[in-house]
Amino acid sequence: MSGLLPVAIPSPSVSVWHLGPFPLRAYAFSILAGIAVALWMTRRRWAERGGDPETVLEIVFWAVPFGIIGGRIYHVISSPDAYFGAGGDPVTALFIWEGGLGIWGAIALGAVGAWIGCKREGVRFSSFADAVAPGLLVAQALGRLGNWFNQELFGGPTTLPWGLRIDPTSPTFPEGYPADTLFHPTFLYEILWNLAAAALLIYLDRRYRLGHGRVFWLYVVMYTTGRLWIELLRIDPATLVLGLRLNVWTSIVVGLGALIMFVLVGRRHPGRETSVLVEPSVPQDAQNSADASP
Repeated sequence: MSGLLPVAIPSPSVSVWHLGPFPLRAYAFSILAGIAVALWMTRRRWAERGGDPETVLEIVFWAVPFGIIGGRIYHVISSPDAYFGAGGDPVTALFIWEGGLGIWGAIALGAVGAWIGCKREGVRFSSFADAVAPGLLVAQALGRLGNWFNQELFGGPTTLPWGLRIDPTSPTFPEGYPADTLFHPTFLYEILWNLAAAALLIYLDRRYRLGHGRVFWLYVVMYTTGRLWIELLRIDPATLVLGLRLNVWTSIVVGLGALIMFVLVGRRHPGRETSVLVEPSVPQDAQNSADASP
């Protein structure tokens, strides 16, 4: 294995820089970069669908905070020992800047925030979900760079030439392995998978003019498919259910649910909606008057 070390992927030696008393964390920059790129992509896609790009900013104003809170809640629930187990500190559950955001919680609660924003702006939530879906994949890809800087969430040992080198003095280095062990760079696998899925999603959307939320459901199917096999490679501590990591079960259940929704929505709405705006409801009195007029 030592002969492979020169071509191994190194881990960054520094993940935090200081500007005076202010820490600048690579993890936070990765998340922010992902949000910025997703915002840019969504504005372009929203305009292509006939929406006002400025509306995206108003919706994101609600979606991002909800998403961050949801992501942290899911992470803490799915990895409770670090905060409530032996030697854990519950207060650190609030330290989002140190890493730890679960995508399932981020998407779920972020969707609630987006729904609120869409409701306030009078646009279709399903149309916005379709516009934002590819950007979410790119944002998730960029966010995984933060895990690389933090030397966390890697896979099992490997002899492949792209194995990831972890600092043996790092608290994330797993016990029982030689110091020169290389590990599967699951952060890189997910980055490549997400970027490829984003490109495929954009192609399929343009080729078949998907709408009514089908792009979003397809995004969930693609992401969970990749997350399933990548999750099986990881060796970091995780909650187990029937011998499998909780995120494996989540990927299976959520992925199958999204596939069913993609098919059902496609049967009911095979094309793309003609407008991203919510059609205003007509008061019953006005409808009765219109029906009675000659």
